[in-house]
Amino acid sequence: MMLELRDICKTYIQGRMEVPVLRGISLSVEEGEYLAIMGPSGSGKTTLMNIIGCLDSPTSGEYLLEGENIAGLADGKMSDVRLHSIGFVFQSFYLLSRQSALDNVALPLLYAGVRRRERQDMARQALERVGLGDRTEFKPTQLSGGQCQRVAIARAIVNSPKILLADEPTGALDTRSGQQIMEIFQRLNDEGVTIVMITHEPEIAAHAKRTLHIRDGSLLDANGNPVSPLPEMEDPPQNPQGPGAPAQKGGAVEAAPQAERPGGPGQPGAAPYEGTVVDDLELLYWEDDGPDA
Repeated sequence: MMLELRDICKTYIQGRMEVPVLRGISLSVEEGEYLAIMGPSGSGKTTLMNIIGCLDSPTSGEYLLEGENIAGLADGKMSDVRLHSIGFVFQSFYLLSRQSALDNVALPLLYAGVRRRERQDMARQALERVGLGDRTEFKPTQLSGGQCQRVAIARAIVNSPKILLADEPTGALDTRSGQQIMEIFQRLNDEGVTIVMITHEPEIAAHAKRTLHIRDGSLLDANGNPVSPLPEMEDPPQNPQGPGAPAQKGGAVEAAPQAERPGGPGQPGAAPYEGTVVDDLELLYWEDDGPDA
C-alpha cells in the first residue's frame, strides 16, 4: 500500500468558531494507482490535498505513507517527506521566471544537496521525458502555458518521488494543451508512477483508473456512497524520522487541536483556503535554513 488515510478530520479555527472541513476521511491508494478526486469549490479537496502532500497536518486521524505514520511529524520532517517522497504539480506552474527550464527542474535537487553537474544531467533527462529536451535553456516567458506545465511536471518527477500529486493540472490550459498533459500523466502512470489528481472536470478525471468524489468534507465513491473506513491496525508503525528511516514501535499519532494561528495555506489554524496552496515554492523543499550552498 502506497498511502492510507484513516479517519482524517481537519478543523480550522475562525475566531471562537470551529469550522470542520474534513469529516472522517479514509482512503487507500495502491502503488502504481492513478486516482482522481473530484469536488466543487469549498468541498474540502484542497485541504485534503494539503494533508496528502504534507503541507498541513490533520486535526485527528492517521496518515500512513508506505506503512509509516507521518501524521504527527514536525515541520522539518514533513519537509523531508515532501522533498523525497512527493512530487507536486499545480495549476499555476510556480516556475521561477528568471531561471531556465533546466534550472527550474533542477531546483528540488539543489535542496536535496545533489552536485551541480549531476542535478543538471538529471534535470535534462526529466525534461526529455516530457518532450522538452530541446527547450532546456528557455525561460518560462519564452514557453507556452502547456510547455510551462510540462516543465513543472519534469520538476515534480526529477527526484523520482513515490507519489505525483496534481492539483487542477489542466485548469490554466486550453483543451489541446490539457490533453497533452493528460497523455504525459498516462505515460508516467504506465511507467509505474502513483498519481493522485485533484480536479473538478469530469473529462479530466476520466483519464484516471479510479475516481472518488469529495462533498462537504466527506469522501464518496463513484456511486455517491460514503467510502467506508478501513479496518483498524493493531499497532501501526510510527516513524518520527519520516519514510525511509527505521520505524519505531508505538501507536497511532493523533495531532492535538490547533490553536488559532493567522496565516496562509499550509499553516495549522489558518482559515480554510481554496485554490492553489503554495505561494512560496521553497515551502515545498525546506523549512528553516534553506538549501545548502
